[in-house]
Amino acid sequence: MNDKKKKPQKLKARLPRGFVDRSAADIRAVDGMVVKIREVYERYGFDPVETPLFEYTDALGKFLPDSDRPNEGVFSLKDDDEQWMSLRYDLTAPLARHVAENFNEIQLPYRTFRAGWVFRNEKPGPGRFRQFMQFDADTVGAAGVQADAEMCMMMADTMEALGLAGQFVVRVNNRKVFDGVLDGIGLAGDDNAGRRLTVLRAIDKLDKFGLEGVKLLLGEGRKDESGDFTKGAGLGPDQIASVLAYLAQDGYQPTSDLYAQGMSELDQIETLVRAAGYGDDRIKIDPSVIRGLEYYTGPVFEAELTFPVTNEKGESVVFGSVGGGGRYDGLVSRFMGQPVPATGFSIGVSRLMTALKNLGKLGQEEVLAPVVVCVMDRDIDSLGRYQRFTQALRHAGIRAEMYQGNKKNFGDQLKYADRRGAPLAIIQGGDEREQGVVQIKDLIEGKRLSGEIEDNATWREARVAQVSVPEAELVDKVREMLEAQKQDRDRAAG
Repeated sequence: MNDKKKKPQKLKARLPRGFVDRSAADIRAVDGMVVKIREVYERYGFDPVETPLFEYTDALGKFLPDSDRPNEGVFSLKDDDEQWMSLRYDLTAPLARHVAENFNEIQLPYRTFRAGWVFRNEKPGPGRFRQFMQFDADTVGAAGVQADAEMCMMMADTMEALGLAGQFVVRVNNRKVFDGVLDGIGLAGDDNAGRRLTVLRAIDKLDKFGLEGVKLLLGEGRKDESGDFTKGAGLGPDQIASVLAYLAQDGYQPTSDLYAQGMSELDQIETLVRAAGYGDDRIKIDPSVIRGLEYYTGPVFEAELTFPVTNEKGESVVFGSVGGGGRYDGLVSRFMGQPVPATGFSIGVSRLMTALKNLGKLGQEEVLAPVVVCVMDRDIDSLGRYQRFTQALRHAGIRAEMYQGNKKNFGDQLKYADRRGAPLAIIQGGDEREQGVVQIKDLIEGKRLSGEIEDNATWREARVAQVSVPEAELVDKVREMLEAQKQDRDRAAG
């Protein structure tokens, strides 16, 4: 019998499918973008609110559990009181719950915004993640279409604040208009609610699959390149022809009152935005806008970027939608038993960040790496002195770190500083300490000059890009050298 203990199996590090790790550059890019979006929302008089990542599953509306465990679209678990909770699917349903729960304390109209992560328990794919960030704005308690028009204008202003003037359009339609189309082909009534939603989701794929793809989804269904089959709405040829005729705007107009009401609301929105100076190059009435979520009850809108990008197949395509929203008068009412009108829109932060980076409009701001204070001696008095230098730089608003690694070799510490992209290294050995001075090494200039010096002797003699200053002048000299480096970069970029 082998008494040797088996070595424990090493745990494999692996990222869950549909999730991503975020780099420092991406985090800073999103932070910069969120600041600009927030400034627009604040200017319109909206205030922030925050809701938790988890909600009771029944609060999320269409994701009510229909079996032992809810798994359609949401990640769920049971609380200790046997109630199902789910990670939020979007930021709208949690807001509806928040408004209903605090209705007596909230001042209507309630104008609010919030940014946060949302989670989709769906099959991941290229550009399709299970966790992503949204940034929403909503007005609750305003029934007039002027609130919808304001949302469209705020969305346009947000795109322009992000540097996208002339490269976007906010497209507007009305769900009442399309519900009138569906009434006209025999899909009215509660019995057809499921088929109507399938039709809406098919139309919502128009920009992705084109008219032929939508036609398949309106009929028996569509098979994608991987072989996966999406069941269609099962419409007949005449019904499909009517829907496609509406989308093509070839004169097909249902006679239903709902259709007429929706068209009237679109006319009012167009009048309002044009009066405020927004032409159809920024806000455009477009019958192809559907929005796939079932809770929309009136105007719906999308912000679409109009510039071309190269897709995974190397094809040039329009970037497409980066946000959207609409009126959802029934969502808060589910909790209240009384009508509570609401409208809002959501920006897909991660997708918009990708677009801005492609255009070179985001992540271009330089984040200076920290100045590195080298550790030449490791006795406690010396460490205290190095820490004092580091804190003095930090208190002056300069990024700085004292070397915390195990390497005692000075050369290895400089290699570390170089890999960090540090602009300067602060050096004080025994000789400098006795003289009350510190050495400041310009790592950027040193790297440039190193190509001009051919041998080590010349290098040591030249003490490349290194200056000595009294300890009391450390901060001022570091600031001066950093400013000189910035001017060199600006000249090189100009």
